[in-house]
Amino acid sequence: MSPGIPSGWRPLALQVLRTLLIVLLAPWEQWALEMHQCSWQITLIKFENLGRDTYSDFFHQSPVDTVEKIFRKLVNAPIDVTERYRGFPYYLRINYTCMGELSSQARIRKGLLTGLKPMVLVTFKHPVNYRRWKIERVQIQMEAVPFRNKEVCYSELVCRMSWYTPMPIKNGSVVMQVDVGTNNIGPILRTQSFYMNINGYLKMESDGTLGFTVGNKVENLKSQYFLNAPSRPLWYTVNHTPVLILGGIPNEKSILLSNTYFRDSTLVELNIDSCWVGSFYCPETRFTATIYDTIATETTLFIRQNQLVYYFTGNYPILREVSSKGTWVRILANECIKMLCPVEIQINGSEHVIALTMGKHEGYIHLGTITDGLVSFEMLPRGFSVCQEIEESNCSILWAIYSIRGLLLLVEVREEFNYKSYLVVRYKREGDTESLSILYKIPEFVPDAKGRQFLMILSVESYTDTPSVPKGLHYNPFSQLMYIWGNFIMESYDLENYIYLAEFPRESTIKYMVNSFLGDMAIVTENEEIWYLIEGSYNIFKLFPSDSWQMHFNLQLLQQSSMYTTKETMVTLFYEGRQLFQLVYLQQDSKSQLVKRLVPVDQLLIYQQFSNNYILVQQGKDTIAAFTNLCTFSAIRLQDLPRSQRYTRQERYLALPPVVVGPLGFHTEESLAIYQGLVYYLLWLHSKYDKPYADPVHDPTWRWWKDKKQDQSYYFYLASNRQSSENVYIDMANYGKIYNLPVELLPERIYLDKGNAYSFSVFIIIKGHSFSHGTELGGTSFYQKASLSLGVLLANPECIEVIVTETMRVNRKSLYQVIIKDKSACFEQAISGHSLKRTSIVLKVVGSVGHCFEESFMGPRMVGNLMMPILIGCPPGKRLAFDITYTLSYALLKNKQYFDCLKVDPEMPCFHFRDVFYPFFLVQDLVTGESGSFEGDYTLKVIGGGPTYDTIEDYTGREIYRYNTPLEDSTSLIWIKKNRSLYRDVTADFTNVLSKGVGIVWLCLPDSPCYGTVPEGIFAPEYFFKVLVSNRGVDKSTYCDYQLIFLLHIHGIPLSPERYFHFLLVSASISVGLVVLYLTMCFLWPLMVKGYVDLRWKIHNIIASDSYYSYISGGTSLRQQPSKSSYKPGEKSTGPSDRALEKKAQT
Repeated sequence: MSPGIPSGWRPLALQVLRTLLIVLLAPWEQWALEMHQCSWQITLIKFENLGRDTYSDFFHQSPVDTVEKIFRKLVNAPIDVTERYRGFPYYLRINYTCMGELSSQARIRKGLLTGLKPMVLVTFKHPVNYRRWKIERVQIQMEAVPFRNKEVCYSELVCRMSWYTPMPIKNGSVVMQVDVGTNNIGPILRTQSFYMNINGYLKMESDGTLGFTVGNKVENLKSQYFLNAPSRPLWYTVNHTPVLILGGIPNEKSILLSNTYFRDSTLVELNIDSCWVGSFYCPETRFTATIYDTIATETTLFIRQNQLVYYFTGNYPILREVSSKGTWVRILANECIKMLCPVEIQINGSEHVIALTMGKHEGYIHLGTITDGLVSFEMLPRGFSVCQEIEESNCSILWAIYSIRGLLLLVEVREEFNYKSYLVVRYKREGDTESLSILYKIPEFVPDAKGRQFLMILSVESYTDTPSVPKGLHYNPFSQLMYIWGNFIMESYDLENYIYLAEFPRESTIKYMVNSFLGDMAIVTENEEIWYLIEGSYNIFKLFPSDSWQMHFNLQLLQQSSMYTTKETMVTLFYEGRQLFQLVYLQQDSKSQLVKRLVPVDQLLIYQQFSNNYILVQQGKDTIAAFTNLCTFSAIRLQDLPRSQRYTRQERYLALPPVVVGPLGFHTEESLAIYQGLVYYLLWLHSKYDKPYADPVHDPTWRWWKDKKQDQSYYFYLASNRQSSENVYIDMANYGKIYNLPVELLPERIYLDKGNAYSFSVFIIIKGHSFSHGTELGGTSFYQKASLSLGVLLANPECIEVIVTETMRVNRKSLYQVIIKDKSACFEQAISGHSLKRTSIVLKVVGSVGHCFEESFMGPRMVGNLMMPILIGCPPGKRLAFDITYTLSYALLKNKQYFDCLKVDPEMPCFHFRDVFYPFFLVQDLVTGESGSFEGDYTLKVIGGGPTYDTIEDYTGREIYRYNTPLEDSTSLIWIKKNRSLYRDVTADFTNVLSKGVGIVWLCLPDSPCYGTVPEGIFAPEYFFKVLVSNRGVDKSTYCDYQLIFLLHIHGIPLSPERYFHFLLVSASISVGLVVLYLTMCFLWPLMVKGYVDLRWKIHNIIASDSYYSYISGGTSLRQQPSKSSYKPGEKSTGPSDRALEKKAQT
């Protein structure tokens, strides 16, 4: 696509007027010019490469343990060194560049010395599968800190430096939006958004470098890949896809791959087999290596080459435990696939892809479902083909879209003489019941609007001689608008009545449509025209090629912008939020590059308005241009906006860096590692704040600082005297949750619970006079009116209502109050964040589209028309918690006593079996910080239990019914409501309905699992009950299905009669045995003592006799030996030894 000059003669006076217009519309302040000329630059670097001039790809998904040893040294800091502090694998390096004389490093130093501090806001996009992950919208606000690069520098104190901040990751989130702004000190830079997404299609090579798992990187971008090649659509799941892919490279099995929304991209040649399986049922005319259709989802990539479909599952352990196979998988091998159709919005926690077939299964579609990386396809309809049901033998499905309304199909019917007709068909399936109906038959020819902007199709209008050639369908689940597009555009809100948008020329044919799902749409035609459409209006504006584009293009060339050249080709067009971007291949001289550039839609519309709406007026000898402002008001603004967090459900944490105690203020590797650990621990506290027992203070960070707050002055004193550990001061006030975000603009989207209302005011200053000009331009009379109309368009008027009241009109100033309220009619109960119903409102001043603009420091923007998506249901971030604090105090008040377990557990206090249990619960809002008593009705069920914590088992459905159903003859109840009447206040499944303050009596009847619990030791039996509390079906005040599962520790459970009797027998037997033993000992003791003495004397006598005979035999042998002593035979020995032997013998 080349921005050539549109055909037609341009008068010289008009060119001069455009030049003057450019001067008038230039920025009116030098700071604004500097702001637009300066831009942020962010780079992802690895933890160990801090301070080096390198960059990294987002590959690692697990925290690192390198910061823990540093935290062990912080002995006099307000943290618990026994806790585990970890870090993230990456940092963000932040710089900024400007168009000027100073070098980038000189600019950075200037910013540092003037007080500039980059403020970084990281937004974690929630995952698709809400069954595995909790749906929450979490942000963390950080401040980047200065750090000197690791290089030798002798000339200056600061040679090269950058700002750094941790790049946090969060379980369940693979898409992160990073907004970088200033602290409003120093140079003025506008806030910019970047996407830093995890790339799950990388692998570590043997040499330590990163490679792609999907194929091989192509180093050189050849011009034949992009020049003069047609643009192609970029299809992906909006807000959930981390890696985008784009095919269409001519004759190459290569794709463009990017995890930064094409801020940078890589050309990858895929390692697929590229088989040719053409057959009689697959009428492929030729083979090509080009990848035609590409669709990216949260974890999986889909491509189509010829008639073959492949998918590749990325490696995302942060999302799921299943590992990737690491290869392309061919699916639908026996089918001939002619096209893949995207489903850009996830539905009920899953993503979808639609494959259209031809050949033997013409008239069927294959609906693919992706959940946690697991891919499955199902052929629909099951029992019949679409052609059979509509009774057409020769038909083909051209396009399919999948929504909560069912499958909407664009069907082409081929009849005799090459005649074609087109139908819009809906297929629905409810359980095993299938239905197919024809919704609309597209007119054979394009309608004739006769100069009007739109035409309601009523079958009585006239038609042109141009045949209608529809190409596809497009559906917005928020606005409920469905478009039929081709060489015309038709729209419908109810799939039955259609409106023809006449401003799109029937000579052009649409190739694809791009939707922001926030009210803006872009259209690309076969000859690469770009058109712009606002949903809810009938105006269609041509952006390219146009005079306004040429004006903008010439301005960029004058400013020597590197984003524009005379030789360029558009690769694709896509939305990022509300901003429209182009991916363009630029070629200038010998250099070529792929760039992502903003399409300034509002600026182009301003140029277009002033270029078209003017007249030449003769004043004397001069001819001057008189411009007509078509806007009906001079100013508009929103007032009285409520606190946004209650409706946006946006949770935000604050984590400022630790203060470095030093003269220069530069951070070190240790201080940045401490910053990493603090951010990690803050997010860890957030993830763990989901326990069923409510804390005394409703805040995730309360436990972090609760024991250190009283010493806050001491830590500040140490830091003031430079006595802090590692020269770092941690201010406890800089880490916490923000509950009062400022309100600046209307939210991007809001959540409404049952009966909730959102209100604001619109202040409009109306034009001071009205006039009409007599000269007509192009058959249209341009004029201004003093009166205006404020209109509201509802996507689902049966679900929501809007009340607009004009509260003031004074001196051409009007104030309207707008109230948006849920009608409590379109949603049942669901878990927080699950199965939300999508709808929207469009609020606009009639006639403002394309005509009313206001200038801001961010540039011009269109005003007077806004679309706000609304999600009806249970908002994310609301939960039910067990109020243990009030439950204990109320139990003590009512029972006059409270007995805790002998082993006290502060996290799980005990309740005595004999005491009436009065449970109380809190409804906690994790977003606003509100916590109030639950006032509605609820049901309570014991769904598991065990005598010890380690032996807790879940009960089956049948057991849960038996243990909790208050039947008259039940012998298996665990509990019962105090002062109940049988069969009163029970649900359909005979479950007790409880309310606030109702007591529970523990029963443990004979057939219950807690009956006859065997005690451990000498203390009374204990039991752990696993309890489920839910308000589903009994509380009509909210859409929220509060489901709380928690453990109750009950002690003092009585023994069963059998167990009592058993213990009585055992105890009596032991007691009697001890008494008998005692009496026996008392009566037999003297006899036993006497017998013992006699036995002892007998034993001694035996021993003495044995000793005597041994002595006699020993003495005889001694006398037989000669001796020199004076002893003579027959003489009595008088020695001491002889006397002893003689005495012993006598004894």
